[in-house]
Amino acid sequence: MQESRSYKVFKVFNVMFLLFIVFITLYPFLNVVAQSFSSEAYINSGKVSLFPRGFNVDTYKTISKDNMFWLNYKNTIIYTVVGTLISMFMTTIFAYALSKKRLMGRKFLTMFAVFTMFFSGGLIPNYVLINSLGFNNTMWALVVPGAISIYNMLIMKSFFENMPEELEEAAAIDGLNTYGILLRIILPLSKAVMATMVLFYAVGHWNSWFPAFLYMDKKELFPVTIYLRNMIAGATSGASAGATSADNLTQIAANIKSVTMVLTILPILTIYPFVQRYFVTGIMLGSVKQ
Repeated sequence: MQESRSYKVFKVFNVMFLLFIVFITLYPFLNVVAQSFSSEAYINSGKVSLFPRGFNVDTYKTISKDNMFWLNYKNTIIYTVVGTLISMFMTTIFAYALSKKRLMGRKFLTMFAVFTMFFSGGLIPNYVLINSLGFNNTMWALVVPGAISIYNMLIMKSFFENMPEELEEAAAIDGLNTYGILLRIILPLSKAVMATMVLFYAVGHWNSWFPAFLYMDKKELFPVTIYLRNMIAGATSGASAGATSADNLTQIAANIKSVTMVLTILPILTIYPFVQRYFVTGIMLGSVKQ
């Protein structure tokens, strides 16, 4: 079919509009990357935009020599992997149970879960609880209290509810029990929503810093986000410990924030391309009633 002139004009403006959206979305990130490779003079004078000025990697070299940064980085990877596994396990079994209309007390359990989205015990009761459980200065203080995101659970619950009941009935006739149906039938058909939830939980655990700030006081246990927070706040001088001159100290102070931010978000940028194709599908299938 031949396209009309008005449709061609629409396509041109649509492409231009989308390119503009892409630009304003990428600009802050590209600016941070450019600053991380720029010299102190250009950064302080505000002359760095999309491209580095006065190319400099001294801060990258200094941070790479800081053992505390890499220790905190390793901690973050461990906390993220363990936390995501725990969150996915607990969210999946909770959502699958609530998706069954035959479950006794289903409405009450759902309302109880939703209630926790809006009300909590508060900061001090949570701290007392974590302390009484002996979770202080342990990984469990970071991965257990927020193991289930009710928002994520509701999305997964809706996804399970939309699956044909005939699949489970056929599996039950073939002799599978509830756990077998979940593991061998439901989960293989739920790759989209599972990948989406993994992304949500992984990003949440990776970016989390406040629980560690509350429940940990040993630097060797900190996640890298606390390291970043301390660098930005000027609370520590660990990253500049390897500097040997006043010029190095000045350079590091100018772009320590951008360098640490780039190093911190690299793993998420690496993982996202592998799961982004499931992202929109998982959200729409789990949130739209069919």
